[in-house]
Amino acid sequence: MAAPTSSSAAPGATVDLADVQGNILRGYRKSMVRHLVAQVTDAAQARAWIGATAGPDRSLAPSITDAAHWGEQPPDVCFNLGITFAGMQALGIPESTTRSLPEAYREGMAARATKVGDWGDSAPAHWQPWFQSSDAVHLIISLHANTAALLDAFENVMMSGLAGRAFKIRGRNEGAFFNGDEVHFGYRDNISQPRFANISPPGKYDDQPTAPLGTVLLGYPTALEQLTWALPNPPVLGLNGAFNAFRVLEQDVPGFEKFLDRAAGQLLDSPLAGELLPTGTEQGYGSRSKQLAAMREVVAAKLMGRWRSGTPLGLSPRDPFPNPPVSDTDYDYVDDGAGLKCPLGSHTRRANPRGSKIVQRVANHTRRLVRRGIPYGPPFDPSHPPGPDGIERGLLGNFICADLSAQYEAMQYDWINLGLQDPRITGSNDPVLGANQEDASWFDLPTAKGSIRLRGVPRFVRTRGGAYTFLPSISALRWIGSNGGR
Repeated sequence: MAAPTSSSAAPGATVDLADVQGNILRGYRKSMVRHLVAQVTDAAQARAWIGATAGPDRSLAPSITDAAHWGEQPPDVCFNLGITFAGMQALGIPESTTRSLPEAYREGMAARATKVGDWGDSAPAHWQPWFQSSDAVHLIISLHANTAALLDAFENVMMSGLAGRAFKIRGRNEGAFFNGDEVHFGYRDNISQPRFANISPPGKYDDQPTAPLGTVLLGYPTALEQLTWALPNPPVLGLNGAFNAFRVLEQDVPGFEKFLDRAAGQLLDSPLAGELLPTGTEQGYGSRSKQLAAMREVVAAKLMGRWRSGTPLGLSPRDPFPNPPVSDTDYDYVDDGAGLKCPLGSHTRRANPRGSKIVQRVANHTRRLVRRGIPYGPPFDPSHPPGPDGIERGLLGNFICADLSAQYEAMQYDWINLGLQDPRITGSNDPVLGANQEDASWFDLPTAKGSIRLRGVPRFVRTRGGAYTFLPSISALRWIGSNGGR
């Protein structure tokens, strides 16, 4: 960390969107993604290819998609590039530069697995083969399009030229949206992103305080007073770049649905059931099966902090479809200190406490992330008999920030897996994303007449791979291409 220097942008400065990779500040809204995990085989040719992605000659490399306005015709394929620390070394970036990069990035995701809850069957030894040898994960090339044919054609053209001599593809992670913005657990996703000062690229943004550019881009003031994350040497490599925690997260949908059944039955048998059922159902909801169906949705909402419709509990704690509808972004927890609307331990409240009172009082808005996620694997068939169906499905997630340790890892370690933001949940894990162990896990549902504790929460999300990457600016890509400081 360092105070702002002459190489940092002045407070209130605007950013040149044409110098920023597009996936940092704008969601593409393409229906499919393909992440190519690549290993550099020829450093000189790889540097030349990287420089060409920011240059004018499309015969050498496709053009990186930047954050500038596209006009009337968006690109058919959006193309972005992340480089791991091992990749920086494989490219031959001088040690005087690489040693100036942050420690978390230098060590990499696999080496810091315990900091983000990757133990047990989420440990790196159980990751997909192309992620198990982290020293060979050098580049993650991300392609977004609306059809597989467009992705295939783009990849084939790219690899038939300079790229094919520069690196080899070790693995592919592909995802596709279904049912709009729905993810495998049945929730709406990608509802909002932080709104950054002085920029307004297309998309939907939350109604929290405006985030300083230094929340996500290097070289700008952060939410921490008089602090700007240090730029590497030379500064051109870092300015307008961001770090990304790329994660392959398998989701146990059959296990999740089974837990909803069990928890709903327990709650229906509780004398506090009427305090939880949706509005109008307190005195009964027809048959036992209909009551269970209603209570299952209550449990799903309490675990997440939103109804599966996307409606936040902070604005509508008893009705998933309020009339008139409420905002899905303009809400807070400042009037819900006891968690009667949204439980203190719910996923959305842990990951982003908004303006609520927490133990780490200055941290509320300092760990905000840009989240880009898309499901992989086929949707779960609810008519399938109870139990695992043998199909892997989950989420391909990008968690983008200016500092991996102080933002992504701190959120995962302190809030998701320890509950340090409030002593009433300390010692419990996030009920959806956390590294839960059934024999020790618990989740509290507060009501006006008392609290109900659900025990035996399984681990629903298992890590299958990932890497810490750096998303260089367009200027930095050119610098790498011009021999990378050698």
